[in-house]
Amino acid sequence: MDILNELYQKGVSRRNFMLGASALGATSALAGCSGGGTIDATVTGISDTDILNFALNLEYLEAEFFLNAATGSGLASTDITGTGTQGAVTGGGTAVPGLTSQQQDFINEMAYTEQQHVRFLRSALGSAAIAIPAINIGSSFGVLAAAAGLSSTFSPYTSYDAFLVGAFIFEDVGVTAYTGSAPLISPAGIASGLLSYAAGLQAVEAYHAGSIRTQITAGAIAAAQAGTSSSFPYLSYANAVSTLRGTLGGGNETPLTVPVQNSGGTFTASSIVQASPTTAIGYGRSFDQILHIVYGTGGGAGVSSGGFFPSGVNGAYTVTQS
Repeated sequence: MDILNELYQKGVSRRNFMLGASALGATSALAGCSGGGTIDATVTGISDTDILNFALNLEYLEAEFFLNAATGSGLASTDITGTGTQGAVTGGGTAVPGLTSQQQDFINEMAYTEQQHVRFLRSALGSAAIAIPAINIGSSFGVLAAAAGLSSTFSPYTSYDAFLVGAFIFEDVGVTAYTGSAPLISPAGIASGLLSYAAGLQAVEAYHAGSIRTQITAGAIAAAQAGTSSSFPYLSYANAVSTLRGTLGGGNETPLTVPVQNSGGTFTASSIVQASPTTAIGYGRSFDQILHIVYGTGGGAGVSSGGFFPSGVNGAYTVTQS
């Protein structure tokens, strides 16, 4: 517990934020990859390019959220053009206030890596890259919070702890999306290195998610040690969001728990890792389940927009199928 508390209080030193850094290299073999791949039982003929573009929608969303939290502004105009309808970003516009230098460094690194994911995928897709769709990173948080049973006025831009809850919403979804899409990559895509690159992208999303989940849990531990648990509602906020996310996206959620001291002086185990309790393997979600989460709608076919994507996502797979 002391280690978790120290992580929360001191943070981790991060690299300087470099908004102007060049895009990561991408092999030309990735551009234009095509092949079979079934998103779910009702959809066929999805190519590797379609898979990459679906991921790019999510990376646009994450990059806009983290860049706004870090700097108050989003992606550069050169990073958002492409095929399909280019949309505007609403919400954001204000960096998270009152940060320590370590907290600012952490948000900076998150923003930098998500920006680079956008640039990497755009480079891999070349002229096939989709444009950024319309994205709501403002009022959509309040709608989601209200649906989870929290205050409709919740905003991730008010404090570092609130930011962590906002980040918690996205990062676990990104991990499950990459896990779910990996088996869909065609043999040609695997041969070209696409599976390796997808695994690398997923790894960074998982590092993000693990750090966020640890910091939220550590905050709850620190508050309990200080006798101020009532002033730290963020773990319960995250778990309320997790419950809603499971309802919208087919289950596959691991609630955060903190260790509790029993009468014998030992502690129950904490639960931070998002994985199956029996196999310890991370969860995957279908594209259909991901759309239900980001559109903020439960089961049902034919939903094409909502939530964080008020006009829908761009690409080949945009409408819920079940």
